[in-house]
Amino acid sequence: MNHSLPDDETLHGLLAEAGSGLTVEQLRALIDGVVAAPDDAEAWMGLVAAAPSEGLRAALTALKHAAEAACADGLDACPAPVGRLAALRAELAAHDLDGFVVPRADPQHSEFLPRAAERLQWLTGFSGSAGVAVVLAHKAVIFIDGRYTLVVESQVDTDAFERRHVTDDPPDRWIADNLDGGRLGYDPWLHTPDGLKKLAAACAKAGGHLVACGSNPVDAVWTGQPPSPVAPLLPHDMKYAGQSAADKRQAVAETLREAGTGACVLSAPDSIAWLLNLRGGDVPFSPFALGFAILHDDARIELFMDGRKLASGTLGHLGDEVTLRAPDDLGPALDSLARANRPVQADPAGTSAWIFDRVGAAGGEVQRVTDPCDLPRARKNAVELDGARAAHHRDGGALTAFLRWVDETAAEGGIDEIGAAAFVDGQRARNDNFRGLSFPTIAGSGPNGAIVHYNASEASNRTMANGELLLVDSGGQYLDGTTDVTRTMAIGTPSAEQRRHFTAVLKGHIALATCLFPVGTTGSQLDILARHALWQLGLDYDHGTGHGVGSYLGVHEGPHRISKMPSRVALEPGMVVSNEPGYYRTGAYGIRIENLVCVIEAPRPEGGERDMLAFETLTRAPFDRKLIDSTMLSAAETAWIDSYHADVRTVLTPRLDPDTAAWLATATRPLSQE
Repeated sequence: MNHSLPDDETLHGLLAEAGSGLTVEQLRALIDGVVAAPDDAEAWMGLVAAAPSEGLRAALTALKHAAEAACADGLDACPAPVGRLAALRAELAAHDLDGFVVPRADPQHSEFLPRAAERLQWLTGFSGSAGVAVVLAHKAVIFIDGRYTLVVESQVDTDAFERRHVTDDPPDRWIADNLDGGRLGYDPWLHTPDGLKKLAAACAKAGGHLVACGSNPVDAVWTGQPPSPVAPLLPHDMKYAGQSAADKRQAVAETLREAGTGACVLSAPDSIAWLLNLRGGDVPFSPFALGFAILHDDARIELFMDGRKLASGTLGHLGDEVTLRAPDDLGPALDSLARANRPVQADPAGTSAWIFDRVGAAGGEVQRVTDPCDLPRARKNAVELDGARAAHHRDGGALTAFLRWVDETAAEGGIDEIGAAAFVDGQRARNDNFRGLSFPTIAGSGPNGAIVHYNASEASNRTMANGELLLVDSGGQYLDGTTDVTRTMAIGTPSAEQRRHFTAVLKGHIALATCLFPVGTTGSQLDILARHALWQLGLDYDHGTGHGVGSYLGVHEGPHRISKMPSRVALEPGMVVSNEPGYYRTGAYGIRIENLVCVIEAPRPEGGERDMLAFETLTRAPFDRKLIDSTMLSAAETAWIDSYHADVRTVLTPRLDPDTAAWLATATRPLSQE
């Protein structure tokens, strides 16, 4: 439906009629913030009026469409125009800077960024999830990891920016070799104290200086930079959270009292969301609201966040012990803590250097400790685990419909990667409690499947062909849980080599899924189980085996993980983690098998002396039997697959249409009966 753009007088009347309290100017600014947020749902209208009339809804829809049409943030330019680099260099020269570091980061150090924080993409055109650029007067370089070696060639003007591998040739080494006594600027909001150590050492080695900038010079030259996002901030119902915000605050505050700490600065969006039982929509794929919080040792909280985000009822949900303050009040609040000689905690690996600098300038000192919300957030309570199980059951039904579609139609041709991603996304969106994807769906066929974290573009999109493998990694955000699952499928008849490699990956998956381990075990101690079968073939994979997953929070959640990298965080009951070994043959195919599992208590084996833990598999979706070489499996491995598939049939069949249920029955028939 087309809606005409209302004039100011009409808007004023509609706002007054609704009792909104907003002026027309404030409304337009609010809508600009709404457009800068990723959520397209109409819930934002509740920020204007609790119950907008049809006339007001029509007016708001027209205003939002007009604001979207007028948006010219320049982020879609790929590669970015070289004039942007020239403008940045002129800005640096005006401030007596010889260079500047441009990370892909925001002040909260989020995984997914709001558009206003996509400075690296605006400057270079690079849209990957990890990268950093260093701009000097006469040369510039972009650092990326192995996931993006091909992508950077198509997205970035390689005459303007050199390319470097962030691990093989890291930024600090390049700076030490190229700065030559200059002043290298950085935005202290976008770097952590831990991250700055190497940059400072590199500048010193080059005879130069690392300089904190009071404002970001990229912002000064970015014409059309979006405002900070404004999406509704809503209470997360107790029927999903399982524990009140008041109880969480008291429990975390007790850890502060035990440590003799007066307060803790929280900047991680998932920590604030979990602690206060709030969910927002400021960034893509994660239900977060951007802001900061100070938790005091008496369980009071100061929440520094744009008050325009609070939907009706949210302020009441927060209660009297939570004080909402403007974002600009954070600095003075830190000053007050420092002047009162109250010890302050902050996580140096995830908190902006600006916060440490501000406290220090006021005469205080920050105790560098891990975010106190990390462990209690990771230990899911019984309600959260029940929600995760329910979410995975619904999710498995959607994924099974997709697997059937691929199995029955892909071999005939005509299905491409973008179409496959759209189909599975559409199936998932039909589910109850669905609130969006948990990350951009990965659908890589043939050689593209060998690119870890591949994202199909119009330039790279491939049509599936017989004899190829399709790797699909996807997930959803639901009110009661977050999902992440990967399945690898054969298009047509797979080769013996593909089956051998798939089965080796599956054996590793089973070894991890079925292991018993003593209390106190870390994920790094279990990682070898997932790799052992591949190692016997002289193969391996270069990513971690498992990452933590939130409860309608981030799809990547710490502090636990399963990886070769050493970890001091033991796995504990209630933790949800992925089990995702893989194998990637460059230029040919990729294989990954991923289920989410949760840590549970296990009975001691007869004669055992240690308290034991195990994994419960949450994900429900069939494996591609065409890719399983049964001769490589032990009797116990075959029995596990048959048991898992039987459970998948039992759980999913009532959720499926008759044709899909029949397909699933065939797809999960027992291997032991062949």
